[in-house]
Amino acid sequence: MVENLFQAQYDITKKTRIKKIYDENKLLIFSFVFILIIFLGSVSFYISNKEKQKILISDNYVKAKIFLANGNKIKAIDLLKNLIFLDDAIYSTLSFFLILDQKLIEDENELSKLFNHLLNNNKMDDELRDLLIYKKILFDSAFVQESKLLEDVKPLLKSGNLWKSHALLLLGDYFVSKKEYIKAQEFYIQIFSLENLNKDLYDETRSRLALIKNEE
Repeated sequence: MVENLFQAQYDITKKTRIKKIYDENKLLIFSFVFILIIFLGSVSFYISNKEKQKILISDNYVKAKIFLANGNKIKAIDLLKNLIFLDDAIYSTLSFFLILDQKLIEDENELSKLFNHLLNNNKMDDELRDLLIYKKILFDSAFVQESKLLEDVKPLLKSGNLWKSHALLLLGDYFVSKKEYIKAQEFYIQIFSLENLNKDLYDETRSRLALIKNEE
């Protein structure tokens, strides 16, 4: 009997304490619950909005390809340029590559600006970034100064992936076009020191070196 009475008093005291804590902090509790609901709602809205945006971006990329197939280059270019400036990690790069491959824009300054925008405003893996840098160097090699070209190619020469060998080959070809054969040889020869060198690239480099000897 005494034990039951003690237990009852303990329960009442415990409930009183809980109620007191609640009364003293109910404004804080309600604020926390309200903020949590707003936060979860915002996260849900953000995720839903991002998914819708992703679908819209992919749809516009498909539309641009349809416009191209139908010969409507102006509408295709407008869509593709808009996609580039949306800074989507996948479709912005794909849109730019489509412009390059189809030669939709001929203005060198505009293309250079698009290259720079992609490189400066998009998060992409190292392999894709190096591919984009390589394409930019390939594009720039027709008109930029030698010092600018050598500066831009540095990220590829420091990397350990396949684009390093292609960059060295490109530099060799660049100096051959300028009839600076000693510089060209220096870059070609560096290719042979690379690990896991592709046989086709090895044979191609040897052929270029042989051609240089015939020119000297």
